[in-house]
Amino acid sequence: MRIYPSDRQKKIIKINSDASRFIYNEMVAINKELWRLKQVKLPIDTIQNRIEQLELRQSAKQMSNHFQFLEDKRIDSLTKAAFRKVHTAGVPKFHRKSYVWRYQTNCQYLKQKAAYLTNGTVHFEDSKHVIVPKLGRLRVKGSHQRVLARSAETRIGTVTIVKDASGRFFLSMQLASDTPFVNWPQNTGKQIGIDLNTENFLTTSNGDTVANPRYYRIIKGRLAKAQRILSRRARRAKQEHRPLRTSKNYQKQRLLVAKLHAQVFERRRDFLHNVSTTLINHDFVAAEELRSKNMLKNHALAMSIADVGWRTFLGMLAYKAELYHRQFLTVNPKNTTQACHECGFVMGTAGTEKLTLADREWTCPKCHAHHVRDHNAAQNILTKGIIKLA
Repeated sequence: MRIYPSDRQKKIIKINSDASRFIYNEMVAINKELWRLKQVKLPIDTIQNRIEQLELRQSAKQMSNHFQFLEDKRIDSLTKAAFRKVHTAGVPKFHRKSYVWRYQTNCQYLKQKAAYLTNGTVHFEDSKHVIVPKLGRLRVKGSHQRVLARSAETRIGTVTIVKDASGRFFLSMQLASDTPFVNWPQNTGKQIGIDLNTENFLTTSNGDTVANPRYYRIIKGRLAKAQRILSRRARRAKQEHRPLRTSKNYQKQRLLVAKLHAQVFERRRDFLHNVSTTLINHDFVAAEELRSKNMLKNHALAMSIADVGWRTFLGMLAYKAELYHRQFLTVNPKNTTQACHECGFVMGTAGTEKLTLADREWTCPKCHAHHVRDHNAAQNILTKGIIKLA
């Protein structure tokens, strides 16, 4: 949900965001130091004492006792306890200071026997206002109206407050209920395969195509001009030995650039949500496996591939399939473009040449079936998906 905090509330959000980042980085530093100290096999008293000190500080209460500025009454106590050991693999990285603010708190149901959206420490006052600890009353706007209309018991869990790089504030809630939030649609028996390409966004095995909106290309000229101005203002501020965070002209231009980036992101996300929701109405959806990282190495297609958002799209299909009790699979795209859907003949064999990107239509030399390249690929993907599903 979009929120509209006052200047006082913005300061509190900033303080909590800074405290959350500091505690996270301190915990990461403690973990790294403990790991290095425990590599020393010798029972040295100094090392053992240091390990004990660090292990004692691995709690929100001890952290507050050690760093007095964390005792600020404007800091949410649940924010200080938000560090989680969620890194099962790899080494966690420090969170750096940025224009994005973020912190988390929790909704508590202290004496209530039943949990609703209107009786926790975080709760809706009415359809346009929400109460959050330390912040107080916030005006909200977004997709919460449908949830508020529920009469079923609904518990609010983790609450996240975020300010993005363009200066907008958002609030998100994790909700839980014994009553499903989404009604599962009935099975239709429909199956579909999709071929993703740069000419159009996708082609289905039914022969339908979805045009590629190319949101980044549309705004590319305006964005390049705005970024050139931003670069000049940054250079001028540095020449005059002024920090960028206090340079008003630089900050105005930075917000403009951030808003252009946000515009592209939101338009693309809205488009991907609409297309993925439409496709998931089929009982079974098959798509090709994509290795976007390798594809981006092709400098001629890198911009088009990054602009289209294939990886995000496939992720949406995956979680929506689970949400709506549908089946979604990705298949190896090998020969899906070169093989004839009718007879299975593969171009590039038996003395024939492989199809190139310029060959949008072709005729099979074996069975003489005429194919539209992308439609044929989508049919092959669906066939592979059905075989993999079986």
